[in-house]
Amino acid sequence: MRISEIFYSIQGDGELTGVPSVFIRTSGCNLRCRWCDTPYASWNPEGEERSIESILEEVKKHPARHCVLTGGEPMIARGIHELAAALRAEGLHITIETAGTIPPSDIACDLASLSPKLSNSTPDASEIEPSWVDRHEKTRIQPDVLREWIAGYPFQLKFVVSSTKDLPEMEKTIRDIGTLIPPSKILLMPEGTSDELLKSRQSEVIAICLEKGHRYCDRLHIHLFGNTMGT
Repeated sequence: MRISEIFYSIQGDGELTGVPSVFIRTSGCNLRCRWCDTPYASWNPEGEERSIESILEEVKKHPARHCVLTGGEPMIARGIHELAAALRAEGLHITIETAGTIPPSDIACDLASLSPKLSNSTPDASEIEPSWVDRHEKTRIQPDVLREWIAGYPFQLKFVVSSTKDLPEMEKTIRDIGTLIPPSKILLMPEGTSDELLKSRQSEVIAICLEKGHRYCDRLHIHLFGNTMGT
């Protein structure tokens, strides 16, 4: 399978923020988010073909008991189910960071970190091949798939928020999923790939969380390391 990077760091967002984890970043994505912070795994996918055995060897070099499958979109990676099963056999806790556009199909997973993309993610036609804009729009929200993940796995539902203007669309997405989701399982993350931009938006996002009972989701890795590979 094509792997962009494997690294050992702390989880930077979500319910497991701060937990030492081995990150396995697959290369390739079925979306083209305007604000993507890993273009080397999505817009311009890079990486090398790795066997599951070689991936496990690298994972075992680190003392972490948590492993994160991320991307890009890890669920489109060839061999992802086999890799997850191998990690489970090693006794690792597996988080899968996914946009929730691909069904789980019984994949081994201890935390589904679901991040459906709002319209603030849609790229401008001047930035990309125009056909990708339509493809992104048609793919980015899949309520039936999100419902399947939520029904089958421990989950967190994470939204990237640019401003309060995103709130109606976010609430519609939650309604369309059609499953009772505790407000505290909904995480709101300010959009931004720099410390300055995150701080400029955090007050507005925190205000939404306080009003709705949702969980504020910071991006600790950006504050600590910047928007860099291997963090």
